[in-house]
Amino acid sequence: MHSKRYNRQTELPEIGILGQEKLTNAKVLIIGAGGLGCPVLQNLVAAGVGHIGIMDGDVVEETNLHRQFLYTLADCGKNKATIATDAVFKQNPEIKVIPYSFHFAKKNAFEIISDYQIIVDCTDDIATRYLINDVSLAKKIPVVYTSIHKFEGQLSVFNYKSGPTYRCLFPENEKENMSPNCSNTGVLGVLPNTLGVLQANEVLKIILEIGEILSGKLLIYNSLNSKFENINFKKNPTEIEKGLQNGFKILNTLTINEVKIVNSTNLFEEITHQNSLVIDIRETYEKPRLDLQKINNVPLSQLDDFLKNTDRNQKIILFCQNGTRSKLTGDYLIKKGFTNLFHLQNGIDALKKNIT
Repeated sequence: MHSKRYNRQTELPEIGILGQEKLTNAKVLIIGAGGLGCPVLQNLVAAGVGHIGIMDGDVVEETNLHRQFLYTLADCGKNKATIATDAVFKQNPEIKVIPYSFHFAKKNAFEIISDYQIIVDCTDDIATRYLINDVSLAKKIPVVYTSIHKFEGQLSVFNYKSGPTYRCLFPENEKENMSPNCSNTGVLGVLPNTLGVLQANEVLKIILEIGEILSGKLLIYNSLNSKFENINFKKNPTEIEKGLQNGFKILNTLTINEVKIVNSTNLFEEITHQNSLVIDIRETYEKPRLDLQKINNVPLSQLDDFLKNTDRNQKIILFCQNGTRSKLTGDYLIKKGFTNLFHLQNGIDALKKNIT
């Protein structure tokens, strides 16, 4: 990065230019764009973390606004991940933020996290926390965890360098999976923002390889008396094995998404379908052109920006000159979380006899 915005942190000998390069090259996935996710995202973006994914299937509600400062009243009803991405781009256009406008689930877990080196758990659902733990454990990715309840919050780092896991601290209990969240217990806005900043701090320490990571330690914060307490906990081999088995089970039972084929005889029929997004990924100079209103002409260099706010389940049909680039591009988009990809077999070359 050549920007002066990072000068104050690079002056720290523990960071310097090399540390800033680590931040620039880091890839962090934030799961949950609510009261915790917003301050985490804002602080990581400000620090110059180069590649951030933000994942949330919820929409902004007016009740979010007292603690989720990325959103305004005008954003109500819109997807959180998408709005958050647009908001922080104005804060720092030097970094790349990818929105995933759907919930973290078994069907997409491994596809999404494989692109990242740190997972930030900003969820308020215990079942999702076990899922995050298990798939991250199977992929050997550390998880920075926070949860809040009324006026208290807690923070830890799991799966860090083969350290303790979420299950080591909280062995799974079906009754606990029904525990309340801030929607029905209430929350003062400063609490998630305080914990989110602490969460971002752990992420930065992991990337920069400085300080003492909260692995095997649970930090508990009480906002009413401003007290912090650290509790040590150890690895539980039985729980780690349970998490690994569950993670690999999910991995092994997943049906890997593949780019499906559209042939030259049914392409035009597909183009007429209202729910299909048809994209010509060729450069503008490549001939012949299909001059149809429904076709979007988007060269590969512009494709990420074009699809930035597109639903990951949208049916997308790609085509190029001979089918090679469209297939590779479809594979790339599947890794980015898109689930419904098609490409024109043999490309425009297969249609030439029908094009005048």
